[in-house]
Amino acid sequence: MEPVGDKFVDVRQLRYFVAVVEAGSLSKAALKLAISQPSLSQQIVEMEGDMGLPLLLRSWSGVRPTEAGLSMYRHAKTILGQVEQMRAEVRRGEYELSGPVAIGLPTSVATVIAVPLFDRMRSRYPGIELQIIESMSGSLSELLANGRLDMAILFRETETRGISVIPLFNELLSVHGAAWIGDPMARSLPLSMLSGVPLVLPGKSNGLRLLVERTFAAERLELNVVADIDSLPTMLSLARRGSVATILSGFITIGSHGELPARYLVEPTLERSVALCRLNSVPQTAASRAVQDCIQAIVADLAPSLKVTP
Repeated sequence: MEPVGDKFVDVRQLRYFVAVVEAGSLSKAALKLAISQPSLSQQIVEMEGDMGLPLLLRSWSGVRPTEAGLSMYRHAKTILGQVEQMRAEVRRGEYELSGPVAIGLPTSVATVIAVPLFDRMRSRYPGIELQIIESMSGSLSELLANGRLDMAILFRETETRGISVIPLFNELLSVHGAAWIGDPMARSLPLSMLSGVPLVLPGKSNGLRLLVERTFAAERLELNVVADIDSLPTMLSLARRGSVATILSGFITIGSHGELPARYLVEPTLERSVALCRLNSVPQTAASRAVQDCIQAIVADLAPSLKVTP
């Protein structure tokens, strides 16, 4: 148990609280925990009484954490992870690397890193339960900030408040679709040829979108975005239909010139920094460090193929 003033927060209460936050509903969490909803609600009320402030905002649609509740959630995840690691080590009677490690990967990065990471972790650290979450970078940033990931590979160059950044490599961007422009079988396409071309891109808060906007503005090109779409499969599907194009990672379908042409953008090239990120406020476990070391080793092994020349 963890002391809070002259009282203690039970590990069981922390587990209950985490389940409620992640389910977004007391009834769903109660079902998952196999306890009655009134009992679960009482446990949360007791926690709020011990803390002296509300931890959840309740509404007809469910519950969500207050600012204090979000802080409690992050600490609870850390404590529960440490408790689980302690139990695993005690059960084994040795300090073998074990326990869950959750890592977030953008889809483009997952295409080159996910399988090698799985294979290496399984062969070297079978006691570590690797959890790979693939999503758009914006969603991964939120999951990391909320403590739901131990680490995430994101498109960042410098450290931000509370987040450490370990540079991995630079990712080149390419245009997918636009077969009516230039040579669809070519390896690259000058950026100027996309001036005025109808594009579907991620929303305006997305880092890739901001990079494209800045580059088009610097080159004095017309950026014609016809739809904001935060779904990689949807953007590729629309580009495949032939009336619009999209700008995404060069790792996606480059080299498979078939139904969807994919060409690196040049003159100038568009690229973004890929880095391994984690929260400074969360102590790094030995298992998490092992995953980090494996990722850096995989990137080193893949270095020749990652340094693509358009």
